[in-house]
Amino acid sequence: MTHPAQRFRAPSSIQAGSPLKCLLDRTAVLLIAESLVTAVRGFAEADFIRAACSGLDDLELKPRAAHIAAAMAAHLDRDQLVAARQLVASLGPELPATSGMGLQPFFYLPHSAFIHDRLVEWDAGMIASLALTTRFTAEFAIRPFLIREQTRTLQRLSACAGHVNPHVRRLVTEGTRPRLPWAERIPGLVRDPTPVLPLLDRLVDDTELYVRRSVANHVGDIAKGHPDIAFALCRRWLEQPSDGRRWVVRHAVRHPAKRGVAEALRLRRLAGGRGDG
Repeated sequence: MTHPAQRFRAPSSIQAGSPLKCLLDRTAVLLIAESLVTAVRGFAEADFIRAACSGLDDLELKPRAAHIAAAMAAHLDRDQLVAARQLVASLGPELPATSGMGLQPFFYLPHSAFIHDRLVEWDAGMIASLALTTRFTAEFAIRPFLIREQTRTLQRLSACAGHVNPHVRRLVTEGTRPRLPWAERIPGLVRDPTPVLPLLDRLVDDTELYVRRSVANHVGDIAKGHPDIAFALCRRWLEQPSDGRRWVVRHAVRHPAKRGVAEALRLRRLAGGRGDG
């Protein structure tokens, strides 16, 4: 029998006239409940469904995810480490690819909210985040740990930089982006991005474009507050150029190049791109 997450129906892309919030409807709640029944002994399925669906239609996407996450929290174990293991046990198969999944992984948006809002203990949150990122993404869920325990979390992510799964490797660069869109900023890395530079060095030559794109976007984030650091990193990468590195550099400096920043334009030319941004 297929996992409920595999039976979650979602379009291949955002559809005009169909808001994303509609993904998290009563049907999604029923499927989440079904997955939790198998992972949580004595799970009160009917009570969970009632709580998760109450007022759901009045909410937008992220509040819907948080609302369902709150219902999950009321029905999982109070011990956060146990709850993390229950959550992980409820997850479906890992994503088989890095593209072409459409919006189906949004089944796990409430799970991401649960980690972000409810699993404040580091061990519990990291266990759940690393499991989630192979099914959806944990770039939002992991940010509180980078804010509260930056050094410890970066050490754990450093150990993941060589992981066989590209979704885990991408979390290393995407989850640490200081100015990730639609996410809370990481103040420590906004002020000083240098602790993450060794991780970017390790992943700039990743075999997956999926990961290299995240590296480039991360450098683009750095360039918004510390262009000198971002440009110096790009210059160093181009000292040993490859097609992959040239693409990363061109992508990383594209926004300052469009604004006419001289060094960004120069780096684009060195990386084989047009010099006009």
